[in-house]
Amino acid sequence: MLSILPKNLAVKLGILIQEVSDTISHKTLPKFGNSPKNLRIDLPRRIMNPERIQLGDNVFIGPSSLLFAMTHYPTVSMQPPGKKLPVRHFDSKIVIGNNVTATERLQISACSKVTIGDDVMFASNIHINDAMHGYATANIPYKYQNLWRIAPITIQNGCWIGQNVVILPGVEIGENCIIGANSVVTGSIASRSIAAGTPARIIKKWDPNSRKWVSVDAAENQTSTVNKT
Repeated sequence: MLSILPKNLAVKLGILIQEVSDTISHKTLPKFGNSPKNLRIDLPRRIMNPERIQLGDNVFIGPSSLLFAMTHYPTVSMQPPGKKLPVRHFDSKIVIGNNVTATERLQISACSKVTIGDDVMFASNIHINDAMHGYATANIPYKYQNLWRIAPITIQNGCWIGQNVVILPGVEIGENCIIGANSVVTGSIASRSIAAGTPARIIKKWDPNSRKWVSVDAAENQTSTVNKT
């Protein structure tokens, strides 16, 4: 249908559709635990228990995001057929600072607390989860086993998290760090570092004297990165 429209009209129609989508996205935002200014979370999105989520001002989160402050587990869909497992309850919280941006597919799930500082930049397809599914036995489907390794996650101010990064429970990423694309962060990262890999290791640190990034050898890396696995 659009192919038979004049090009200038098709462009105007596309702009109008985007404006309508943006308006719907804004008008349908849930009520969060605070009242942030200039907040944008594009559709489609999934926000669960928004009263447990606090966001700063000037936050932009692109489409296909998940913000899940979990209150209990297992949920109905995670119960085995014909059996009811004991339900564990959580006092979870997600806190996102000012001027945070995420391209698309940002997934944050909290049983404890996930804290994102100010001015953090996320690329696409980021997974942050402060709990893991249990695997104490191979004789029971893992979705029916208890969550474990529940521990808060903190990403401090000014960080840049690259595409396809996974951040696991108990991690603290210091100020102004860069996490390379496709990394799995299993341990805490010192401030002003560049880390990459699976598991993520510090490969460079900022030298305030030379004002340059300097390479880090393996021995120094052991003191800068604490592996949580």
